Amino acid sequence: MLTKATEVLQDYFGYDDFRVGQENVIESVLNGQDTLCVMPTGGGKSLCYQVPALVMEGTVLVISPLISLMKDQVDALREAGISAAYINSTMTTEEYQETMDATIRGDYRLLYIAPERLDSPSFTNRLQLMNVPLVAVDEAHCISQWGHDFRPSYRNIRRMISLFHEKPVLLALTATATPAVREDICSQLTIAENDTVMTGFERENLTFSVIKGQDREKFVIDYVKKNEGEAGIIYAATRKAVNHLYEVLSRRGVRVGKYHAGLSDVEREEGQERFLNDETAVMIATNAFGMGIDKSNIRYVIHYQMPRNMESYYQEAGRAGRDGLDSDCTLLFSSQDVQTQRFLIDQSLDETRIPMELEKLQSMIDYCHTESCLQKFIVQYFGEEDVENCGRCANCTDTRESSEVTEDVQKVLSCVIRMEQRFGKTMIAQVLTGSRSKKVLDFGFNKLTTYGILKGRSTKDVSDFIEFIISENYLGVENGQFPIIYVTEQGRSVLLGKQKVYRKVSVVTKQITKDDPLFEKLRALRRKLAQDAGVPPFVVFSDKTLQDMVSKMPTTEEVFLEVNGVGLTKLERYGEPFLNEIRAFQNETVTST
Repeated sequence: MLTKATEVLQDYFGYDDFRVGQENVIESVLNGQDTLCVMPTGGGKSLCYQVPALVMEGTVLVISPLISLMKDQVDALREAGISAAYINSTMTTEEYQETMDATIRGDYRLLYIAPERLDSPSFTNRLQLMNVPLVAVDEAHCISQWGHDFRPSYRNIRRMISLFHEKPVLLALTATATPAVREDICSQLTIAENDTVMTGFERENLTFSVIKGQDREKFVIDYVKKNEGEAGIIYAATRKAVNHLYEVLSRRGVRVGKYHAGLSDVEREEGQERFLNDETAVMIATNAFGMGIDKSNIRYVIHYQMPRNMESYYQEAGRAGRDGLDSDCTLLFSSQDVQTQRFLIDQSLDETRIPMELEKLQSMIDYCHTESCLQKFIVQYFGEEDVENCGRCANCTDTRESSEVTEDVQKVLSCVIRMEQRFGKTMIAQVLTGSRSKKVLDFGFNKLTTYGILKGRSTKDVSDFIEFIISENYLGVENGQFPIIYVTEQGRSVLLGKQKVYRKVSVVTKQITKDDPLFEKLRALRRKLAQDAGVPPFVVFSDKTLQDMVSKMPTTEEVFLEVNGVGLTKLERYGEPFLNEIRAFQNETVTST
């Protein structure tokens, strides 16, 4: 059966070999073994149930938490010549009945459903009429109360499995599961823990960076403009921040969209479709966006504000580079992010979950402050031991020069003490720059010896400098209704001249990809063919496939079929226009030389 699976991989998906772990999972499933698959985002989890669906008899049932994921995957499967369908809340009663009837007849190889469908006895009763050899549980961490995205409906899966006359194989898949969550998944779904396939959490094509004490808005503007044309997601913690960044980038002519819970369903759906179809290059969004988005050509993810926990961060950052090409993941840290996330935790969670979420938040804060390898920090969080430094992240490759700023730090620390350590960043910055604001004058801070001691700098610049001092733990932030800044023990050492402080120069934004004229021509052709077919461009071919075309320069169908990601169905549908484009480019190149 594994030989048949390899043939399916080549003929339908256009790949010669399985990725690390895929063959182990597929072999386990085909042998009838319930299995937990833990792979990083972009590791190819979906093939672990899509390939068996073309080998096994019947319809594979896929439990997936988001409508967007269902649609993307069904579109991609149909483009590859595979019969698939989904059932979700957007369907009319008539569409639902037609899809159910067709599934019972055996018309589909895969059927995607939301976990909430399992709450309906009428639906689960009809499932018994289907021939279901395999149930795939995507985003399986949602079944665990220790996970970051607990969905109660996932708890109905085991009961649903028991309804079938012949028990289907169960495959649980996740990208973000700590040891405690993995144990809970196995317990809830009665999967033996030794039937777990883990490929490691490291994403070798991603470069991680944490940037502190810089103007975040300026960084985003520079980065987006330098990488114009590349797809990216910028995550922010609040709707207000999303709206602000959207306006800032729109005014500068960036093709930008936005997504948050304050928009209507129609606005969110339209914005998402424009992004998937490459009509907008950048999506500004809260964490409401992206879970299950199958867009493979996202070249960068920027977190404008620190997320709540490492699970969310790695899942969101992992939406970059799903096609395996080099991509960037940047987190812009401010101490105020901690207060924002603590507020959101207090407002949105049950009291029993708050202590656990605060512990997760602290791990996220530690990540932002570590000077060790960032990728190593992440994979160790998820339980991997004996991890080597990645050699790619900003901490591993940081060669920026440092300048001594001890004297300026002492000025700030001294000012904080003279203000009796009772105020926040803005007021301290105003005093240091000599502001004549009413509050400063009312408190009599204009009489302090530190008043105006940094008068030559803007309040914004001094505020950023205070952020840097906080990030280096010379200043601390006392949590409460209003964040109050105080001098730490480490800061007192600086004040007493026992310790010097150095600050690295600002991070310079970089261009992710090199310009290539043939790649741009193929990308434009892909966009046109996708519009004609009514699917997102990445469903036609991924960026990785286009790059392989540029490398191989195929001019015959035989060579075109050797391109990574080109199967028989894609050759029939798209071979001719792409071959013509490559031939035309070659002729132009010969003529010009």
